[in-house]
Amino acid sequence: MKKTKKVPSKGLYLLPNLFTTSALFAGFYAITGAINGHFEIAVIMIFIAMVLDGLDGRVARMTNTQSEFGAQYDSLADLVSFGVAPAAVAYAWGLASLGKLGWMVAFVYATCGALRLARFNVQHNTADKRYFQGLASPAAAALVAGFIWVMVDNQITGTAAVYGLLAVTSFSGLLMVSNIRYHSFKELNFTGKVPFVVAVIVMLVLALVYVAPPLVIFIGFLIYAISGLVLTASLLRRSRREKKSQKYVD
Repeated sequence: MKKTKKVPSKGLYLLPNLFTTSALFAGFYAITGAINGHFEIAVIMIFIAMVLDGLDGRVARMTNTQSEFGAQYDSLADLVSFGVAPAAVAYAWGLASLGKLGWMVAFVYATCGALRLARFNVQHNTADKRYFQGLASPAAAALVAGFIWVMVDNQITGTAAVYGLLAVTSFSGLLMVSNIRYHSFKELNFTGKVPFVVAVIVMLVLALVYVAPPLVIFIGFLIYAISGLVLTASLLRRSRREKKSQKYVD
């Protein structure tokens, strides 16, 4: 009996792609906000894009509406929201005053974001799900946007602030294309039971965010960025110990 070739469906899953489109809109709105000088709105839209980006994948898995189209569309939306948008906001806020150096750093950041996403797509099916290789583009965008938000919220300007942004943008961009490992937290079970102390910690974190949102969010992502360096060093030491012990056994 001759097998009939399965024709792929031309339809699209609405719900997860709606979240992806909303994240893309938030990233585009951040760019337009930066062009018009509304920097606080611009950085907030980048964080909104982060929330929406985290939801689209979860919604797709919960509703069993995952697709290759959705994965590729999500990656393109991430490039705009977490690659181009933070670079544009950083350039408009302060890097433009540095001339060609500021332009170059903004471009390098956007390019690192594109390379990070391309590498993730290629290694997605073979990489260890517990870790990210390189800083994830949403976390890198949060570092850049968080720094600008702190500066705007405290009305800090001047040469020191601009060079601080230069350092943060360069640092986060290079971390994206590095081989440093970061916890992905994909193994966490948000539907299971947790100790009572976890609820207390969550309450305290929310209270801190309420008191000083820009500063707490920026420090939180900065700690996460630095944690990758600590994790990678720990994994390397463990690997060396295992090789030494294996050598003695042999």
